[in-house]
Order: sequence, then C-alpha cells, then structure tokens
Amino acid sequence: MKKTILSLILLTAGILSMKADNITVGGLNRSYNVYAPKNLGENRPLLIFCHGYNQDANWMQNSEFKNDNVSMESVCDTAKFVVVFPNGIDRAWDTGGDRDINFIKAIIEKMVTQHKIDRNRVYLGGFSMGGMLTYNAINKMSDQIAAFVSCSGPSVITPKAGLRPIPLLHIQGTADNFGGVQPALNPWIRHNGCSTTDKVVNNYNGFSGAKMHTWGPGNDGVEVKLLELKDKGHWICKEPQVYTGKEIWNFCKKYSLNKTSPNVSITAPKTGTKYINYAPIGEAVFPDITITATADDPNGTIEKVEFYDGTTLFATCTAKPYKATLPGDKVGKHTLKVVATDNDGETSTSSVEVTLQAPTSLIISSAFTEGGALPAGWTTYDSSERRTGYSSGYSSGCRVLQFTGSPRGLNYGLYFRNINGKAHQGWAKYGLSDGGTTLSLAPGHYTLKYKICNWNKPEFTPIELSIEKRTGSVSVASQTYTPIVNIGNVASNSFGTIQQQTFEFDIVEQGNYVIALYAADVEWSDCILGQLVLAANSYVATNIEAPMSTVNSQLSTDKYYTLQGVEVEHPTHGVYIYNGKQVYIK
Repeated sequence: MKKTILSLILLTAGILSMKADNITVGGLNRSYNVYAPKNLGENRPLLIFCHGYNQDANWMQNSEFKNDNVSMESVCDTAKFVVVFPNGIDRAWDTGGDRDINFIKAIIEKMVTQHKIDRNRVYLGGFSMGGMLTYNAINKMSDQIAAFVSCSGPSVITPKAGLRPIPLLHIQGTADNFGGVQPALNPWIRHNGCSTTDKVVNNYNGFSGAKMHTWGPGNDGVEVKLLELKDKGHWICKEPQVYTGKEIWNFCKKYSLNKTSPNVSITAPKTGTKYINYAPIGEAVFPDITITATADDPNGTIEKVEFYDGTTLFATCTAKPYKATLPGDKVGKHTLKVVATDNDGETSTSSVEVTLQAPTSLIISSAFTEGGALPAGWTTYDSSERRTGYSSGYSSGCRVLQFTGSPRGLNYGLYFRNINGKAHQGWAKYGLSDGGTTLSLAPGHYTLKYKICNWNKPEFTPIELSIEKRTGSVSVASQTYTPIVNIGNVASNSFGTIQQQTFEFDIVEQGNYVIALYAADVEWSDCILGQLVLAANSYVATNIEAPMSTVNSQLSTDKYYTLQGVEVEHPTHGVYIYNGKQVYIK
C-alpha cells in the first residue's frame, strides 16, 4: 500500500512538472505539454516528441507505469533543454500532409518566444505513428530540424531531391515487424552518402542482445543509426543500460544547423558502385577510380582535403578541384573516405563504398530483397519513365515486387513493362553507366541462367534477352523466351514453380557489356525477372564463325597460329586467333 501511494505521489509530481498549453494553428485549437527545467538559461536546445496512435501527450510523460513513454524529464534536467509533447487530433497524426507539420512549426516559434531556445538545435522524434510523422517532417522542414529520431515508427517516405544530409536514429525491437526497418532506412543511408555496410556494436552498453548499427559518417559527417533491441515489442525501452530518452539525446546533441565544421561530400563515384570483371584468373584489370569531392566551410576556409582508401591516405588536395585517382587493382570492397580540414582545425568526413569483383559466377538477382526499390546496377524504361538503381519508394511502375502467396515460385522479382507496345520500348538493363555497375567480359563462353514469368499477361508475351555492348547498345547475342507462368497482377496470389532457363553465348572482344531484357512489342506487356545468374564457362569462345575465304586470304602463308598462348597448327575447323580475336572456322 505504501509503495502504491509513493508511486502515485511520484506520478502526480511528474504530471504537475509538465505544463499544458494551447496554440491556434490553421484555425484549430491545438494543445501540447511542455517541460522546461529550472535554470534553463537562453539558447538551449528543444526536443519535440510525438505520441503514438490512440495515445496523447500525457501518455508520453514521465510515468513508471508505462513501457511506451519516453521519460525525458530527468534527461532534460541534466542536459538543460526543453521538451514538448504535442497532442495529435483524435489521438492521431497527419503522416503525409502539412497539417501537423504546421503545428510543429508553430510550437518552435512559441518556444523561441517563451524560452529563447536555439533555433539551430531543434530536434524531432516520435513513437509509432509519431515516428511516421517524424519521417514526413524530414522532407518538409529539414531546414528547421537538426536531427530526427523514430521509435518503432515505420516509414515509406524517401528523400526528396536536393535534401541536405539527414542525421537519423531509428530504435526498434526485433519482435515488432523488425524486418521492414532496414529497407526503410536504405534510402536515407544512400542519400547521406554513407557506406552501405554497417558498423555493429553487439551487446550495446552491456545490454544482452542489443545491437547498435551505424552507417557513416557520410556527407557532412552525418550518420544513420539503428538501435536493435532483441525480443522487444512495440514499446519504448527503459532498461538501465539502454534508456531511450538518453539514447535520443546522446544522438541529437551532436548536430546543429549552424555547425562550424566543414561541409564535405563525395560527388563521384556514388556509394554502392561495382566494377565486375570476368577474366582468366589473375588477369582481371580494373579501371582507375576517380574520386571527386566538394568542400566548404561555413565560418572560414578549407585548408586541405585528404583522400583515403580505408585507413590508407593516398592523396591530399589543398585547393579546388578536390579530385584524386585510386588505382583499381585490389579486388574487394573499398571504403573511399574524404576528410576536409578547415582553418580552425575542425574536420568533417564523407565516405562511399565501391566494390571490385572478379567472379566466375555471379548471382545478380541476389540484390532483389527490397520491395518497391530498384537495386543498384539496374536501369529500367517502360516507354514513359526511366529509373536507375539504387532508388526506392516506388508503389507502381518498374520495381522489385515482394510475393506473399503460398505456394509461390519466387519471393522477390524485378517487374518491368512496355506501356506503348513499340519495339524495345520496355526494358530492364544491368550494367548501364547510370545504374552504378560496370560489367566487363573477357573473350569466352558464358551461361546466363534465369527465371522469368509474366505479371499480368495470361496470353504469355515473350521476353527477349540480349547481351549488348555498353557503348552503342549493339547486340552480340540474343535469345527469346515465352513464359509459362502468369502471377495474375496480385502479389499475394499463389503461383507455381518457375523453371530455370539457360542462355549460352560467346564474347569475342574484351569490353564492357550490358545484360538487357525486353518486354514484348505489345501494349502493357510485362515481365517478372526472378533469377539471373551469370557464369563464365570458359575463356575460350566456342561458337564464333568467320568465313573460310576471309581467313585464308589473310593467313594462307602461315602454318602455325597462337591459341590461348599455345602454338597450334592451322586447323580446317575450330577456334584460333585472327587479328587478335578468337574465331571459329566452320
């Protein structure tokens, strides 16, 4: 009984320390709770934290009886900042429009007047639906918010064009639809120019099962973080080791809109770029990688820009243009980092990740793991819109679809279409320059394995596969296949096994190539590509033909010829070298 009375006293004290207030926005009377610690002072930060669906501002207050409140007051008292808990209309938020964006803007103005808060250190976060509102605010008021936090708040929002690098923390339990978190963060990771490989701290702060994932620093030194909480559900964690209120503040306090450190950004190559070179063992030659960057300082000058491959410094620039070249000779992932230093000795970092691969076999479709996205390396065109990977947030048109029916022949597939029905006006291509992947093939014999079906064409429209030169789009080999499975235009439909098909072809000239798939010359023809595997069978071409008369006219006086480094006698038929190219005499 005494424990209950003491808890009620503490609860009441917490409520009384929180001031309720009102403000008129867009003709509506809106309410919120505000907590300002004693001896706040001027030019202190502001955190606005939004409740979840069917909750209110009081729910987010300091109560030891709830697991889904943020309990910020003790953190405010120590760090000296103001926290505001707004009330949504009908206990909900407008997560796509401007109604509640305008409410947040009005709160900021009122806090500037009442508490003289620092406009450059305003932070926004929310739980559940409040987290969804937070993502909406990134695109609509990033000029007023220095950093953003979502707790268990899913998002389908993707960065708008021209948006500044965004500091972002997401906190979520693994028992709370955790599988959708990473795909939601991917667009922000790439937008910020962060490495797509995360740095992971296991047992974060000594809390068993907790993991802190960090991507970055990216452009202007910003990071994207994901705090993964093992077995936690849809609530806010308040464990002694991982106290959500403290985690929010520790992340946000690093960021300000009027930062004095340099701005730096790698402009090329873009993160996720791949150079794939099929060649005999030890003979893969990669192009040099040119790294370009921009850098400026808001309150001074840039003294130097340093270029790193991982931890190895390989170039320093002291004046524009900030540009360096890395020899492309080491297979594997390279984290290219640029560090800008200003005249005050402050630094900022930008990094991108590129990969050099020398495979004999590559599962290209392994990147089909995110619905609504176009994976890196791919470019699509449907006779109306051209899309390039990596990009995401698509709810229609060419994109990866996730299938949920049971049984189903695919979990994911790349959908593309031909709207107007004209020849080669609907396609998906892997290896174009704007897709961020270079595919280099040495002379030899290759196999392309694939699984294809139609999406909404019960009459089964054929698909053309073509191997094309990257420059000029000249086809060097092609095959046409007509699917025998149609999914039926609904991702939750059941559909059967899709048989793997095989396309064998020869490359006679070293160069950069593109794998192209074309929908049929029929209006609204379509395709689902579920599997694509490219393998080099042999670096000896097996099916290349040249007229005998042409060969004899050039080589009739010679008795021996070089074939794959071995001297052989002129055959009446077979493969040999002609003008530096492998040809087949028939």
